[in-house]
Amino acid sequence: MSKPTAFITGASSGIGKASAYKLAQHYQLILCGRRKEKLEELASALREITQVHILSFDISDRKACGEAFNQIPNPFSSIDVLINNAGNAHGLSLMQDADIDDWDKMIDINIKGLLYISRPIMKMMEEQDHGHIINIGSIAGQEVYPKGNVYCATKHAVIALTKSMRYDLHDTQVKVGVINPGLVETEFSEVRFKGDKERAQQTYQGYKALEPADVANSILFMLQQPDHVNISELTVMPSAQSGPGLLKKEE
Repeated sequence: MSKPTAFITGASSGIGKASAYKLAQHYQLILCGRRKEKLEELASALREITQVHILSFDISDRKACGEAFNQIPNPFSSIDVLINNAGNAHGLSLMQDADIDDWDKMIDINIKGLLYISRPIMKMMEEQDHGHIINIGSIAGQEVYPKGNVYCATKHAVIALTKSMRYDLHDTQVKVGVINPGLVETEFSEVRFKGDKERAQQTYQGYKALEPADVANSILFMLQQPDHVNISELTVMPSAQSGPGLLKKEE
């Protein structure tokens, strides 16, 4: 009997990649991301465990999303799990000093990309009358922090959209939830600081940040609950973190 299918966005690195490894024992995988060579490398490693199909495109491109769904082969065409992981942060500045291009990048991926991916899969799950959607939010979606402005707004939107999905799928057996991680050591800060690796590394110094596998473990925990249990929202932070910007660092 074939495994159920999990669709993971932002699968080429970080939380998405860790989730692919974690879910491979239980699901066949559709791995979505922009960096095709990274996806192929990951798929090659995981095919020893499960069936894998890759989709390389930018989820903020609505036309590309539609074309990608048309390319999904039959063995993967019934999607049981959606992990909306793809997201980004660009810049860390006062709103009045910000680069508007940075705003567009965050809104396009974190909000519009999530919607473009979710809509067809929600319709599929509604017709199947089963499925599970887990959105990767952030503690920035629960509280704002200085200079986080638009990034925080997009992550607040992820939480709002998660609740809306749950309402819109109320008459089905589809589960919907969101995980809000604190600081996770990934490429996140390197992207935010536009390739400044030294500044990015400083974000994680003096304490133990979450690892991508920690969030992947939480995803699997949510997926493994019995049918009558839906974890609607889960916050996961390093022990050293009490909130955005509030860290206990070693002297």
